[in-house]
Amino acid sequence: MGHNAGPALPTSPTMTKNSFRRTLLLAAAGALLSACATAPLAPPSQATVAEYREALELSGRLSVNYDRDGNLETLSGKFNWTQVPGVVDVALLSPLGQTIAKIKVTPQAATLTQGDRPPREAADIDSLTAQALGWSLPVSGLRDWLQGYATAADGKRFAASPAANSVTTPDGWRLTFVSWQDPTAAHPVPRRIDAERSATAASGQLALRIVIDQPG
Repeated sequence: MGHNAGPALPTSPTMTKNSFRRTLLLAAAGALLSACATAPLAPPSQATVAEYREALELSGRLSVNYDRDGNLETLSGKFNWTQVPGVVDVALLSPLGQTIAKIKVTPQAATLTQGDRPPREAADIDSLTAQALGWSLPVSGLRDWLQGYATAADGKRFAASPAANSVTTPDGWRLTFVSWQDPTAAHPVPRRIDAERSATAASGQLALRIVIDQPG
């Protein structure tokens, strides 16, 4: 024998209000997710960096991965960079700020000083830093890179932008201008630069990550 269904339970005003609120929240969340999924991404800025400056002063952080006698070595620290026409001064610092090495590059020679040791001198900074530090600091390239410039493999002058942010140099450096201080500025300034070079007859594989904290 069948039984008659009992009377429907009454719905309280509180239950109705909570259900309505949950429905609204779910609808709003769904609309937001839909908008995120369908909204087109803003294209990267086409604006190139500002005009090159011969005089520049800045500081930042440096991470180095390099091959030394078949072993992968990694180090990180800070740096201070000052350049004027014809002269570059670089201070390499530990993560805590202690000076590891001071470098001066002029058209005549490169000089590197570590602590209280006598200064070491060579005709070019690449060979000097390779001998003293175990990896080459490409000072001549960095004069351009820190400002968003480089010489492309075809010999043409390259000016980076958020839309055109990578280039390979004639000496084999692969550069990527990863991020910018303000990518929407009329002339954006690089913030992070990644530079990689395959092993050569003179040195092993080398990768640099440069973060500029205080642009000049």
